Amino acid sequence: MRSKVREDDTIFALSSAPGRAGIAVLRVSGKDAGQALEALAGVRPKPRQAQLAHLHDPATGEALDRALVMWFEGPASYTGEDTAEFHVHGGRAVIAGVLDALTALDGVRPAEAGEFSRRAFENGKFDLTAVEGIADLINAETTAQRRQALRQSTGRLGALYEAWRADLLAALARVEAALDFSDEADVPGEVDREARPVVERLVDAIGRHLDDRHGGERLREGYRVLIAGAPNAGKSSLLNALARREAAIVAEEAGTTRDVIEVHLDLGGLPITVMDTAGIRAAAGGVEKEGIRRAFERAEDADLVIWLVDGSAPDWLPPDGLARQGPMIVRNKIDLIEASESSGENIQHIDISVKNDIGINELGAEIEARAGASLGSTEAPQLTRARHRHELELCRAALERFLSEPFEALELRAEDLRQAAAALGRITGRMDVEDVLDLVFAEFCIGK
Repeated sequence: MRSKVREDDTIFALSSAPGRAGIAVLRVSGKDAGQALEALAGVRPKPRQAQLAHLHDPATGEALDRALVMWFEGPASYTGEDTAEFHVHGGRAVIAGVLDALTALDGVRPAEAGEFSRRAFENGKFDLTAVEGIADLINAETTAQRRQALRQSTGRLGALYEAWRADLLAALARVEAALDFSDEADVPGEVDREARPVVERLVDAIGRHLDDRHGGERLREGYRVLIAGAPNAGKSSLLNALARREAAIVAEEAGTTRDVIEVHLDLGGLPITVMDTAGIRAAAGGVEKEGIRRAFERAEDADLVIWLVDGSAPDWLPPDGLARQGPMIVRNKIDLIEASESSGENIQHIDISVKNDIGINELGAEIEARAGASLGSTEAPQLTRARHRHELELCRAALERFLSEPFEALELRAEDLRQAAAALGRITGRMDVEDVLDLVFAEFCIGK
C-alpha cells in the first residue's frame, strides 16, 4: 500500500456505512484538510465545534447539501493530523456529489482501506494492539466480542505488554552496565541476583497469559458447533431451529445436504457458528462422499460436535472420527418414541423434537453454557491474534534461555533480553513491524 501513495497526501473517505441513511459522515485528513473544508463549506468552525453550513461544489458553485461540519486541529484528532468532517444527509446522490467535489480538489485523494487508522498509529495515537482492537470493534457482532474489542482498543492489552517490556529494558540496562565491569569477579553474580527475579516473574506472567486455551482468539472467530449424524436425522431442521429461520434446505430425500452450511448466531452475547453437514453413511455417491469427507474435516476444528440421533431408528454411536471429539449426543424425533421405550437411556444425551419445538431452548442453553466455559469471561486483557501468541512464545523462549544458560557470558544473556524485548515491541508496534503493517491494516474498511 505504501509504495503506491504519498504519505503526506490529504485523504478523504466516507466513514459511515455505504447506502441510504439519515446521516452520512465523510472525513478529510491531512495538511490540506482545512482548505478542503473551506472550499466546500465556506467556513472553518472553531475546533471541535459543529457548525451548520451550505455545501457547494467549488468547481461549479452547485449546491450540494445543508450539513454540519466540524474541524479538528492536529494533533488533537483521530489521525493526529488536521481533520475535517462533513455530516451530510445520507442519500446516495448527496454522498456522491460531496465525494466528487473532494476528488476534484488539488492535493486531495481518496483514502485506501485502513489509511486513517494507519496514520493514527504512525502519529502515535494508538499502539498496534489498540489499532487491531478498533478493527475488531468495527467487526464485533455480539456483546462479548464488543467488550473484548473495547478493552483492547482502549489500550489495556498494549499497556500490559509495554509494562513487561519496561521491566525487561530495566533488567537489560543492569546487564549492559555490568559489561563495562565484567572483568571484576563479583559483577556477574551481583547482576544475576538483580535481574533473575525480574525475568522469573515475567516468565511466569507470560506463561499464565499464554495458557488461556486460545479464548481471546476463539472469541474473535466464534465458538464452532458442528452437527453430524446419519441421513435424515434432522440435522438441517435442527440448524434452522437454532437459527430461527430457514437457513438450510430440508427434504425427505437422504443426502440433501452435500456441503457444509454455516449459520452465525448470538447466544447470550456469545458468537456461535453452527455448521450443518452431510449425512454420514457407508453407501454414498461421489459428491455425497466428498460432503462426508468435509464433515469429518470440519469436526477436527470444531469446538463442539453434536451427534444427532434419529430417535425412531437410533444409531447411538458416532463413527471413530467423531467419537474422538467427545460429541454431545442429542436424540431427535422424541415425538415418535413411545414413553415405554428405554433405548439409549444408558447413554447420556439430550432429547429434542425439532418438529414440535421440544427441547430446543434447553439445547441452546447447553450450547451457550459450553461456549461460555470455553471462551471464558474475564475482564483481564486477552491476546486475540496468532501474531501476538507467536511473539510472546519467542519472548518466553528468550527469557528461558536467560535463566538456563551460564550467566558468566554476559554478552549472550544481554542478547537474550534484547530479543525478548524486541518480540514484545513488535506486538505493540514499537519496533521492526513494517512487514506486518500491511497485513494488519488490510482488515480495515475504507474510511477507517
